[in-house]
Amino acid sequence: MTPQPCYHCGLPVPAGTDWTLEVEGKPQAMCCPGCLAVATAICDGGLARFYQYRTKNANRPETSDQASLAVYDLPEVQADYVDVVNDTQRQIRLLIGGITCTACAWLIENHLRKLPGMVDVRVNVTGHRALITWNSELLKLSELLGQLQQIGYDPRPVSDEAIRQLRDQENRRFLQRLGIAGLGMMQAGMVAIGLYAGAFQGMEPEWQNFLRWVSFIIALPVVLFSAYPFFKAAWYSLRQGHLIMDVPVSLAIILGFSASCWATVTRTGEVYFDSIAMFIFFLLLGRYLEMRVRHRNDMRAESLGQLLPVTARRLNGDKEETIPVKLLLPGNLIRVAAGETIPCDGEITEGVSSVIEAVLTGEQMPVGKSPGDAVSAGTVNSENPLLVRVSAVGHQTRLSAILQLVEKARSDKPATVAMADRVAGYFVAAVLIISALVAFWWWQHQPEEAIWVVLSVLVVTCPCALSLATPAAIAVATGELRQRGFLISRSRMLEVLSQVDRVVFDKTGTLTLGDLSIVRVIELADQKESDVLAIAATLEQDSRHPIARAFAGIEVAESATDVVQEVGSGISATIEANHFAIGQPDYIGRLFGLPVPAMPAVDAGQLPLLLAEQSRPLAWIILQDQLRSGAASAIQQLTAQGLGTVLLSGDRVAAVENMATKLGIQQWFGQQSPAAKLDWVNRCQQTGHRVLMVGDGINDVPVLSGADASVALGDASDFARIHADSILLSGNLNTLPEVIALARRTRQIIRQNLTWALLYNLLALPLAAAGMIPPWAAAIGMSASSLLVVGNALRLSRRGDLPIMCSQQPCYAT
Repeated sequence: MTPQPCYHCGLPVPAGTDWTLEVEGKPQAMCCPGCLAVATAICDGGLARFYQYRTKNANRPETSDQASLAVYDLPEVQADYVDVVNDTQRQIRLLIGGITCTACAWLIENHLRKLPGMVDVRVNVTGHRALITWNSELLKLSELLGQLQQIGYDPRPVSDEAIRQLRDQENRRFLQRLGIAGLGMMQAGMVAIGLYAGAFQGMEPEWQNFLRWVSFIIALPVVLFSAYPFFKAAWYSLRQGHLIMDVPVSLAIILGFSASCWATVTRTGEVYFDSIAMFIFFLLLGRYLEMRVRHRNDMRAESLGQLLPVTARRLNGDKEETIPVKLLLPGNLIRVAAGETIPCDGEITEGVSSVIEAVLTGEQMPVGKSPGDAVSAGTVNSENPLLVRVSAVGHQTRLSAILQLVEKARSDKPATVAMADRVAGYFVAAVLIISALVAFWWWQHQPEEAIWVVLSVLVVTCPCALSLATPAAIAVATGELRQRGFLISRSRMLEVLSQVDRVVFDKTGTLTLGDLSIVRVIELADQKESDVLAIAATLEQDSRHPIARAFAGIEVAESATDVVQEVGSGISATIEANHFAIGQPDYIGRLFGLPVPAMPAVDAGQLPLLLAEQSRPLAWIILQDQLRSGAASAIQQLTAQGLGTVLLSGDRVAAVENMATKLGIQQWFGQQSPAAKLDWVNRCQQTGHRVLMVGDGINDVPVLSGADASVALGDASDFARIHADSILLSGNLNTLPEVIALARRTRQIIRQNLTWALLYNLLALPLAAAGMIPPWAAAIGMSASSLLVVGNALRLSRRGDLPIMCSQQPCYAT
């Protein structure tokens, strides 16, 4: 009889063994404990579909300990979680269980950076996530995960199943610890009432000792179970030579509990089992509420990724088949019924409908779509059935790119957060030193009170609020901006936005829609209009500039060669052995050495382009553009906020002046090359101003990179979006004043949080050191301080009109 093959590795299953695991509802036999451990890890991690899509059996693991992580080295598994940066570098987003404070981030980052092959590590404390880049030739993913486990954390790749499991597990365990601590606090408190009453009214020593032992029994599970996370985090941080806030917390619990045990055994002194249980309960309560806020923000961010359907209807000739979205390939043709979510990026080949793009732009109004129009994954087809040609799926879609930017922003660490991390570490060291000095003084004067005074000092000065002050506010503000269709891709954006006093706009494609159309052709040679437009369309066919869209749909001439695009000026190329160019008049004159013909009279908002052959001008092509929605009101609101508005454009001075006057822009400069725009911004910065640049094209990339902060519109070129600090997905400029107002409110909230946290610690410390704050009051004060900081940050999520705040005086750099 042929032995049954192992479901995991394919090797024969030894007779008489019973290593069985249920996979997708069916029992599957394994050949050894190692394969069983790997298969269990795969299924428990929500990766059971690995077996469905694998092309060959996995290798048999050497040991079960190694096997639990070795599964993540399999290419089939990494395909779902690991992004390829280049030939050797890989990037993964991890959920990390066990993070308790910002110093945990320091510990993880510094520990991993010591590994050979580690490129970059960024830990987000509020989201319990890490964005890790490493060299796959020098470091295995399983080794990386093992190193995290080695220092006491529970890492797993970000997936819907992993997120749900970690969140449920974290919430369940937190409630268990909180419930035990709450029950212990109440029961120990009732016993303490008897002890206090006996102290005032008299009590037999036997009964007093009995009640102390009862308090000990009640407090013991609170200390061993509910307080275990504090001890664990403190121990691992001390092993790594770093101080986190759990160190003084653990020290306070151990000292208080040990002293109470000593007093109980020796029948001397006082016991504070009730205060210890209360301290643990309130500390856990504060962290539980902070965890719930973090979960809420995470779910708002993750809701984008959960919008895609699981299956799609693919057309295969005359047949229609339902397949997993994961199996779609570029070029496939799919049918999307009315009311369904579009599962991929693609182009409509048949059908006319309206698509709701709120997931990408924040706008609820449907957008009309017809054959030839592009659609994106996650958007909703609202009216009629569509046939869509797939262009991108999975990680290649526009929705996935947005999610990656969100994750990048969440993993970045702003300067204020980094400062809070450093301050918290030094603060813990200072607290320990001060506690030692206080203990020494009280031991010399009132030794019976020394332990309780030190306990109060350690508890009341726990820097939880200080560490939560900045990340809590930034997490809430970032989530609120995302709801408004404003995506932050660099962490410094919120800080700088609150300080900008100049907003610089590009014209074409930014203040205008960039949806140019040809309104007139003025022939200058013996060329027909159709021939002129064919040459222009050929020159513009590979350009991503908004001007090129005006020539879309025009039949091109022969393919162009030797194409040269001078950013902000024009394009030249060779067509059928002749050299042609189109662009600004001065660019044509400089390129070919031709006299520039008289420019025709044009209306406001019109753009004249000169088309020329090497030996002669051929025609003027007049384009018409329209103002972008909300441009006028956005300029008005920005001015009311005290911000200076500036228009820098490569267009003619007269056209730029006309646009600026129409919108109420304070300063304008026309015929500006990309270098000239950057030079103007640099000179403005040198006078002490903070500049926000809003642009959309490749020619805006230098100034987007050089400005203090930058915004690219959602329909901007890929290059512009990559170099911008943020993306306005909706394209509605009215969002800008709201964003700046929210950034200013965020700065106020952060300052309030930091001020409160520092003042609280500075005021409470001397009172505790003087013996004026008992341990139970210190526990309540510390927890209340943390809850106040988180609650204050949550005020940022309230919808409604944002306050308009004034700024500095106008900038007149020229």
